[in-house]
Amino acid sequence: MDSPKLIVILGQTAAGKTKMAIGLAKKFNGEIISADSRQVYKEMEIGVSKPTKKERENIPHHLIGIVKPDQEFNVALYKEIAIKKIKEVNKRQKLPFLVGGTGLYISSIINNLYFPKVTPDKKLRKKLESKTKKELLSIYKKTDPEGYNFIEKGNKRRLIRAIEVCKKTKNSFWKQREKGKEMFDILKIGIKKNNLKKIIEKRTEKMIKQGLEKEAKELIGKYGNIQSLNTIGYKEWKEYLKGEITKIKVKELINLHTLQFAKRQMTWFKKEKDICWIKEKREAIKLISEFIKN
Repeated sequence: MDSPKLIVILGQTAAGKTKMAIGLAKKFNGEIISADSRQVYKEMEIGVSKPTKKERENIPHHLIGIVKPDQEFNVALYKEIAIKKIKEVNKRQKLPFLVGGTGLYISSIINNLYFPKVTPDKKLRKKLESKTKKELLSIYKKTDPEGYNFIEKGNKRRLIRAIEVCKKTKNSFWKQREKGKEMFDILKIGIKKNNLKKIIEKRTEKMIKQGLEKEAKELIGKYGNIQSLNTIGYKEWKEYLKGEITKIKVKELINLHTLQFAKRQMTWFKKEKDICWIKEKREAIKLISEFIKN
């Protein structure tokens, strides 16, 4: 029996994945399953570049705005829900599109990753939470040098979990994430942009005009210093709201952090095999048409 088909649209932040995927889903009778670790949160709209409500009405989207910003959410939960949604789309005789830039979320599906089941150690977590990101990175680098090259360095929660798993199992967190048998027949399409720096700057400007400052202020005021808000587009406003930096500086920091993140994303994607890198929609249409025929 043939495996169900799955189209993966991946790439760096601001590369145009959402627009491309919506167009392709319309053409090929598809539905979109988000692979973005920040779009899962409710109330976070502008700062995470969610597709608009109108776009979501025209093409069904899944795993967008499913948990509150202060709720616990991780890759194991993501994998469980995403697989269920992909299978539901297949049952409806429609083509599922897995779309996003969170490498670990994408890898959890396409490589059927197994995640070590380690019970949280409250005492250890409390000790680690008192440390700065810089200190946590230093600890993790010594504990798991291979994993250090790929982990999301701005994500304090993920760093704490990785250190916890290493210490509890006496083994590399990265190496414990075993690959299982592939569940789907997959076509991986990567979107590549040469002028990404200018695109990022333009997007930041647009987000600010749309009301990013107001959104960030409201969320920080409501939830405080929670992990989900320690992300690009929100964390840069914290110093501004305290009167420590200017709005111009906030914009500069968002651009800088976004570009740094985009470089880390590409480092991750480079280790993934069989990605068909494209620049234009027509290339994707050709690839998908051939993939469906075969």
